[in-house]
Amino acid sequence: MILIALGANLPSRIGAPRETCIAALGALEQKGISVGSVSRWYESVPVPLSDQPLYVNGVASVDTYLNPEDLLSILLDIEKEFGRERFEHNAARTLDLDLLAYHESKRETAPVLPHPRLQDRAFVLLPLMDVAPGWKHPRTGDSLESMISALDDPNSGISLS
Repeated sequence: MILIALGANLPSRIGAPRETCIAALGALEQKGISVGSVSRWYESVPVPLSDQPLYVNGVASVDTYLNPEDLLSILLDIEKEFGRERFEHNAARTLDLDLLAYHESKRETAPVLPHPRLQDRAFVLLPLMDVAPGWKHPRTGDSLESMISALDDPNSGISLS
């Protein structure tokens, strides 16, 4: 299973963050990446906490013949197409596409797999539960339920959009 996180908290040329994330799914399809299941959309506070607008977050399962490096390159290209500018770490963004997992791959070089902070983020784990409730972390073997219960407060700062 290949899993991608989608997020945005600034409007793009498409419109509001949620519309941008939905349009990004179409852009994946146009690039030959088949989109499978898509989570519900969630709103979350920025991490780390700041005065930025709320984020819209979701997760999608995809299928592709591309290797992780080429897939990441396409994700970054789509971000740019939607106006993403990388000038400051943790800055507000028109679109954020993260490669969360690529089957059972474990990598220490870019792209690091699974995503190194996915187990720490309710805004990833809750939508991931919508898409792949039986998924287990390839490194630790932890279930989504155990990762969610390990969060300080899994529902703090996140709600359905």
